[in-house]
Amino acid sequence: MVLSAFCFSLMSLLVKLVGARIPSQEVVFVRAVVSLAMAYLLVLRARPGNWGNRKGLLVVRGLMGFAALSCFFYGIIHLPLADATVIQYMNPVFTAWLGWWLLGEALTVGEAVFSGVGLLGVLLIARPTALFGGEGAARLDPVAVSVALAGAIFSAAAYVSVRRLSRTEHPLIIVFYFTLVTVPASLPGALAGAVMPRGVEWLLLAGVGVTALVGQVFLTSGLQREPAGRATAIGYVQIVFAATWGMLFFREWPDALSLLGAALVLVSVVTLARRRGSPEVRTSRAEEPTAEAV
Repeated sequence: MVLSAFCFSLMSLLVKLVGARIPSQEVVFVRAVVSLAMAYLLVLRARPGNWGNRKGLLVVRGLMGFAALSCFFYGIIHLPLADATVIQYMNPVFTAWLGWWLLGEALTVGEAVFSGVGLLGVLLIARPTALFGGEGAARLDPVAVSVALAGAIFSAAAYVSVRRLSRTEHPLIIVFYFTLVTVPASLPGALAGAVMPRGVEWLLLAGVGVTALVGQVFLTSGLQREPAGRATAIGYVQIVFAATWGMLFFREWPDALSLLGAALVLVSVVTLARRRGSPEVRTSRAEEPTAEAV
């Protein structure tokens, strides 16, 4: 799980580096192409028996994943790396609420309270002027924060659809459709603002695809060896890696309120992950972890 978090943090670093000149949709497209090729080979090797039973819902899940990935990459490029990562990791909060609303899953009072704690943490990180007042009080671009939060919501929607699909679909089929939908969905945006990569940018783009794939492999392996709640909690070390890259490469130094906000988010999402990683929940979602939302 630590190796997975490290690889995903490297992916975020490479996205931010290459995003200095390459549009985010072009980066999404390249990452999707690399993932599609690998997912196709894995499906052929696994021989799941068919190419999906509920193709309509598989396509919807792919669209949710595409939207989440697009928003996440946009947030990485336009926000401090650690802050974008923290906001993306709010998705367990939204997953809990969407699971309650769409799937009828239980939502306890404690989980609702921790959801509010996580949202308070995001407010402390972003510090919108409307709430904190004062000229220049807004620490982060409100548009970028809104897009990043939308990415967390889309990630939650993708996870909820994965829960429904895991009852009838092979995990690799779910991952395959995510990449299959993302490639054509991201192509118009990639072509509209296309910028020809040059020099080291080719390596950075290739690195985005490779680190995402290797991170997913380590994630799947870790979730097979540890209880879901504990393994997911370990995965949040990605935020530490992201903060380190931000300080080393971009001189992004968090202040006291940002650290407090990140701590609140971590407490919220780790608690939710552990509560929803209980044995009875893990049994009903045994196939979920291998189908990434982003």
